[in-house]
Amino acid sequence: MTDWVDLIQWPAFAASVLAAWLVGSRDPHRRKIGFWVFLASNVLWVGWGIPAGANAVIALQVCLAAMNVRGLFKADDR
Repeated sequence: MTDWVDLIQWPAFAASVLAAWLVGSRDPHRRKIGFWVFLASNVLWVGWGIPAGANAVIALQVCLAAMNVRGLFKADDR
């Protein structure tokens, strides 16, 4: 795998950590931003997983993306 593809892991990791921190906020606006950041991290992980042949990671990210979309809508309900 090329080096640039390997580098995608680190922004994906950072986005996942930032998103978890934002989703844990009491502020509804921050929670909503957190779900958007989680969705961006899902895209980054899939972008890494395809050339890496990491099918389990890709499947996990698709499932997590579906839950993050659900979270986006529920973040407005609070």
